[in-house]
Amino acid sequence: MNKRIIFTGGGSAGHVAVNLVLIPRCIREGWDIHYIGSEHGIERQLVAEFEQVHYHAISTGKLRRYFDGANVTDVFKIIRGVFQTCFLMKKLKPDLVFSQGGFVAVPVILGAKMNKVAAIIHESDVHPGLANKISLPFAATMCTTFPETRNYVRSGNTIHVGAIVKEALKTGKRERGLASCHFGDNQPVLLIMGGSQGAQRINTLVRSVLRELLAHFQVIHICGRGKTDASIVDKGYKQFEYVSDGLPDLLAAADVVVSRAGSNSIHELLVLHKPMLLIPHASGGARTGQILNAENFQQAGYAKMLLEAHLTGGNFMESLFDVYQHREAYIRQMKSRDAEENSAVDTIMALIRKTAKKNNPS
Repeated sequence: MNKRIIFTGGGSAGHVAVNLVLIPRCIREGWDIHYIGSEHGIERQLVAEFEQVHYHAISTGKLRRYFDGANVTDVFKIIRGVFQTCFLMKKLKPDLVFSQGGFVAVPVILGAKMNKVAAIIHESDVHPGLANKISLPFAATMCTTFPETRNYVRSGNTIHVGAIVKEALKTGKRERGLASCHFGDNQPVLLIMGGSQGAQRINTLVRSVLRELLAHFQVIHICGRGKTDASIVDKGYKQFEYVSDGLPDLLAAADVVVSRAGSNSIHELLVLHKPMLLIPHASGGARTGQILNAENFQQAGYAKMLLEAHLTGGNFMESLFDVYQHREAYIRQMKSRDAEENSAVDTIMALIRKTAKKNNPS
């Protein structure tokens, strides 16, 4: 009988990205694969591409670090999700649970613990998210992208594995990327990404300085679903709501990238040696979340950070030109760590096999 694994994680694309890399490996190894997520979350849409994966929806509640009346009702949603997970655990009898975090993961990890099913959780950011901090005491291991993450947890069961990046991103061709935007090869290309849902403040700012940008760059702007502006038809400016299959080619075409500071995205840019201006999302406080990710990359010499609180047209243009002017130095620094890059996917897959065997020796 094949080993059975349950994946979980969701609420945002960032909490599914690692699972989307590991699932194909598990398919090739013959695992029986199930996914527990929310009814209408983005995780359901993203996992749907794998016909071998069985999806199970449970009740979920959002976890908030601030006072909100919805926290009370959401506690009951989480409790209901725990009971639903317990039922699934008894029915499916998995060998292992793998979680990438997000609010949907908490009832799954708790349900796994109550049924003596081992769980591995993955933390992409420097500072652990609230869901993973809650889940960690009930998990066998936490895998981390940043070595510094262990400084923020009171647990010895953490393993630094490095970044997990889709191999397909390395197959992009600059020529295809330029052609898809109807761009020439005589002017540098700026790629602007605001995350899976887009970033309206960044979109608004970019459009306010677009004429100045187009004097120096051809601009690819990934705006987010429903956030493009059909009234802008300037030559050298190409808008997309969202890009999936064509993203490797757009990344290959880019000479400099403006991005949020989600761990998955910035590590993809790091592997591809793309000089980057990072504008971290401000939620989570001044020292947590994406800000710590961006600070880490800035200190390592991989990127320049511009805080959203300082986001003006003048500061944006000044920071962008600084990154472009020093792009070769950023590229050299990023290339210098290539030799240290190990296969995070292989490391995690070995841990999955070892933990599953320990949990169910038969």
